[in-house]
Amino acid sequence: MTDAQARTALTGRPLSGLRILDLSRLLPGPFASMILADLGAAVDKVEDPSGGDYLRFMPPMVGDAGKGTPMNAAFHALNRGKRSLVLDLKKREGQEALLRLVPRYDVLIESFRPGVMERLGLGFERLRAASPGLVYCAITGFGQDGPAAQRAGHDIGYIARAGVLGLSGPETGPPQVPGVQMADMAGGALFAVSGILAALHARTTTGEGRFVDVSMCEGSMVLGAFGLMAALAGDGSHARGAGALNGGIAPFGTYRTKDGRAMALGALEPKFWVAFCTGVGIEPGMDALMPGPHQEAWKARLRDVFASKTFAEWITFSEKVDCCLEPVLAPEEVPSDPQHVARKMFVSHDASGVTLPMPRTPIASEAATGPAPTQGRDTRAVLRDAGWSEGEIDTLIATGAAR
Repeated sequence: MTDAQARTALTGRPLSGLRILDLSRLLPGPFASMILADLGAAVDKVEDPSGGDYLRFMPPMVGDAGKGTPMNAAFHALNRGKRSLVLDLKKREGQEALLRLVPRYDVLIESFRPGVMERLGLGFERLRAASPGLVYCAITGFGQDGPAAQRAGHDIGYIARAGVLGLSGPETGPPQVPGVQMADMAGGALFAVSGILAALHARTTTGEGRFVDVSMCEGSMVLGAFGLMAALAGDGSHARGAGALNGGIAPFGTYRTKDGRAMALGALEPKFWVAFCTGVGIEPGMDALMPGPHQEAWKARLRDVFASKTFAEWITFSEKVDCCLEPVLAPEEVPSDPQHVARKMFVSHDASGVTLPMPRTPIASEAATGPAPTQGRDTRAVLRDAGWSEGEIDTLIATGAAR
């Protein structure tokens, strides 16, 4: 059997049979449960009757399968293949319903401020009493305690307080906001997934669940560890816009092409820098790889070099010369990129009218499929699966605690 055949034989969805109850909203929690769904877990999304997941109704809007109900495109991407039930956790009946549901699930994810679930009578201790093996993951901005624990915030604030934003942007002017949600998706969601998987592994030997405390601010701090460690060690060469990896050297940066597009050069190692310079016909001075005042001259030189060819010409060059040079693609160009096409990274949902990124997790060969659910579409199905009779479901809906 070849390596390729062996990889194909071992693909699949290793978390099949795992059940996730997701109470979270917006980006970090749903992104974490999306990854778990891609790995095979069944995810049931709990939304409140007053609005549910905030991201559901934000623009840009797309149609929904068979309903004609508009939803946010990102909501579709994050919640594909999940089920939705509506429970009002402020009502006693809704709280009792959740307590009755919990024993059916392996993991619960929530993203409320610290103390909210306790005030609802649904804190970790109460839920653990109902289901000792439950892995409870709380994703917050600053963690469960400390003077900032109750502060409202968003991605920009978390990376600001983590010191990561202070590493981004040019030396002059304010720090530059990244184009991706580092705290939400990496500092929050990815650390949540790793914590959940670790807790599930521990449960195999102890039989007990764990509380997984995820701080988006702290997770972001870990992502910025390289620059932060250098700064704390007194290495000023890694200050904003001055380090080798944050704009301080010419061989590691972005440049405009003749036709106004951009290319990203990452010739950080000498062999790649030499290959690039040889390919374009300039002398590969090694001082270009070291930060310092001389970098302005190198950057000016590379600006002229890149301005001499079109975007298409540079792509052709990058395919012939192995020098860590890649095109800066516009978002709408990404789905048709040959690499992403070959790896089947995108799928088009005819029902929703949107093309969604379907990245495979490192071990799973498939992503969760199917359009995102309309709000409350699966309330009856989820409750029925958990043992409710039709009469009990009708009674719960009549109270307004479910919909």
